[in-house]
Amino acid sequence: MTFDPVQAATTTRVLNEALPYIRRFHGSTVVVKYGGNAMVEEALKERFAQDVVLLKLVGLNPIVVHGGGPQIGELLERLNIESRFVNGLRVTDSETMDVVQMVLGGLVNQEIVSLLNTHGGKAVGITGKDGGLIQARQLTVEQSGGDLEAPEIIDIGHVGEIVSVQTDVVTKLTAAGFIPVIAPIGAGPHGESYNINADTVAGKVAEYLDAEKLVLMTNTPGVLDAKGETIEELSRAEVEALIDDGTISSGMLPKIECALQALSGGVGSVQIIDGTVPHSLLLEIFTDTGVGTKIS
Repeated sequence: MTFDPVQAATTTRVLNEALPYIRRFHGSTVVVKYGGNAMVEEALKERFAQDVVLLKLVGLNPIVVHGGGPQIGELLERLNIESRFVNGLRVTDSETMDVVQMVLGGLVNQEIVSLLNTHGGKAVGITGKDGGLIQARQLTVEQSGGDLEAPEIIDIGHVGEIVSVQTDVVTKLTAAGFIPVIAPIGAGPHGESYNINADTVAGKVAEYLDAEKLVLMTNTPGVLDAKGETIEELSRAEVEALIDDGTISSGMLPKIECALQALSGGVGSVQIIDGTVPHSLLLEIFTDTGVGTKIS
């Protein structure tokens, strides 16, 4: 291979830029919520796996929490099971919950584990039911308006909210050199299974582990201002102002709420990044400019 001084200079600059961050975050826990297009497109899946393995190799403790809504919907359609939603939440009866567990705890989880292991990592797949990781209860959904005199309670089945997190199984895996890959399924008080929003699981796991960072991978560049441009960094007060004036709305609101709750629980910072940017995870953690929006 012919020596290229320009390429060599670029490589040296990148390594020098990354070194302070590697030193700073060595030994720290980083929880990554993995979803969106980064979880569907083959090239992006490969790069994500490379990024997570590299984080582990340079001394960080990455923990992956994944979603799988599109994959669940696809299998339900193939099985001729209707998908119904209330307030954006999938109605999850017993039959649908069986499919959710099959997809999240099996197909999707094991594909991610296999990718990480193929790229040199030591990944282990678990659900929130393993080791008592996530204790949950049925999520209560209220519907109001119209001719209703009082809010109506809607039963959406096995959709859960987190009661508590027992992190023993995760800390033991990371201490032994493994990368935990968590499917967002929790256990009820009688052992029943609950489907839980993956952002919520990632935020709570980060909170209970006192994580240095929570990274939420999305299909958008981050939090956008009124002109549609990415905001690089926000404080809690600035976030609340953007919510009040309507700049932050609709699909971004749940992620923002997850971010604020994680920060209140002691997480160092939250990054909302575009998973469609190749190696966005490394760019966010190891470069001066980063990508997406940092909330701290």
